[in-house]
This record gives sequence, structure tokens and C-alpha cells, in this order.
Amino acid sequence: MRDASVRSMPATTTSYQLPDGRTLDLLLGGAPNGIPLLAHHGTPSDATSWSDWDDAARNHGFRLVAMSRPGYATSSRLAGRTVADAATDAEAVLAMLGYETFATIGWSGGGPHALACAALLPQRCRGAATLAGVGPCGMPDLDFLAGMGPETVGEFSAALGGETALRTWLTDHAEPFRTVRGFELATAFGALLPPVDAEILQGGYADHMAAEIRRALAEGFDGWVDDDLAFTRPWGFDLATIRTPVTVWQGDLDLMAPFAHGGWLVDHIPTAQAAMAPGHGHLSLVITHRDAILSTLLR
Repeated sequence: MRDASVRSMPATTTSYQLPDGRTLDLLLGGAPNGIPLLAHHGTPSDATSWSDWDDAARNHGFRLVAMSRPGYATSSRLAGRTVADAATDAEAVLAMLGYETFATIGWSGGGPHALACAALLPQRCRGAATLAGVGPCGMPDLDFLAGMGPETVGEFSAALGGETALRTWLTDHAEPFRTVRGFELATAFGALLPPVDAEILQGGYADHMAAEIRRALAEGFDGWVDDDLAFTRPWGFDLATIRTPVTVWQGDLDLMAPFAHGGWLVDHIPTAQAAMAPGHGHLSLVITHRDAILSTLLR
């Protein structure tokens, strides 16, 4: 382990030009000399969603490296991207920062992208965690939409109809997220929040989450569109090939990424360890178990 005793300044954003000329929005924080922890945000979101993990990452000896996926915040769009493309961008960023090995974590829509890094960068990725992540669409033994709240069912049903249908749905239903404030966030999520998640969206955390969603969508819906299309198409890698240790965290009250998705991932990833959390939803799982999540990654 690298020496994590040196304290850093608060997490900061920066940008990096990829070899293909695209710009990638980054957030760097945690322990300056810590173990690199590549963090993948949810949908819709951006790298700054991880800024409130800064202290926890530092305390556990991790150097926090979060990327805004293409189309979000200031990251250039990559139309037609697959989930697997996250590993290519990750490899470029890690090379730029001088890191040979790393751990990775993905929350919600970031879960599949963390798994892409585990599958496609096996010599470099030493551990992975998915937090309330979705499983792949179109699998015969996973009903992708079952257990999702009505807004999420509408969103993914539109995505299955293609880009035009999805953009129309987002314009009609998701425009309020582009200007949302903390006190409005619970209402904007509608029926997607069980009571345990609604309680999380109070005060400072609601303000933090609203700010990163506004930043993510400042230039429009491109990132959100490309995420949803990527989730509903082949991911570009085989989960059965993963040899990196993976912990699958899932709450049984989750209405965005239902409990069955976590169970499916545990059954289909050879190295998966289940960390199921009764009584938790999409948000409460991550807020409540943050230290345990990072401790497990260290092991």
C-alpha cells in the first residue's frame, strides 16, 4: 500500500485530453499517495458525485480518481459507445496519472462500467465493487424491468425503442433535472424513492446530489442517452471471464436497480461476493455502508 498519511486538499476537478482528441472531465481526491480507486458515477451524474467520498477515500488509503463519462459535464460525447469503452478511457487516464494497478467502484449506472474495467484490464484491476448496479438487458434469466419504479420502466422502455424515442422521453419527463435544486430532488425522482431513500434526500446531501446532476446535464442529455442505449445493448465483454475479486452490493428496497439484478450478477460473475443489504434502497445503501464498501475493497 502506498503511504496515505499525507493529507490532500479537497477533491478537485480537472480535464484531460484523450489520445483520440476527446476531453475527459476528472475529479481527483483522497490520499495523494494512496491506492488508485477508479470511480464510475451513476446515471445521470458526473465525476463530482464522488466528491463527498473524499474524506472516506483518504481515511482508507485510496487515491480517488473519478471520470465523467462521455457526454456528461465537460466530457466530449462518444456517440454509440458501449459499456466496454469505459475500460479504454480508464486505461488512458491511469497511464496519464502513472498508475500501473488500481481498484474500481461503480454506483448505479457506474456498476457495469466498473465491471468492464475488471473484465478488460485483468492484469491491472485488483478489486472491484458494484453498488446498486444493473445487470445486462436481454438475458433469458433476468427480467430487466421487473421491480423497477414506473419512471425507470418508462425510461428503459424508451431506450429499447432507440435514440429518438429515448430523447423524446427525456425531453418530456427529465427536463426538470437540468435545473433541479436540493429541495426539489425528492419530487423529481417521483415514485422511485422508498421511504429510506427519501430520508437521505434531506439538507446537505440533497443539495450535493442536485448540484452534480445539474453539472452533468448542463450541455444536454447526450451522456444520459448514451448510457441508457449502452445498458440495453450488448456490453462488449463477457462477465464469465472476470477473475478480479468483485463485491456486489445491493439493497432489497431499490426501485432503480432492483435486488434481482444484484443476485443475477452474483450468479454470473465467477469471483463475485454478495453483500446484500436488507432494508436499503438505491441511495441509503451507499450512504450507510460507505466505510464497509471501502474496507472490503482494501481486502
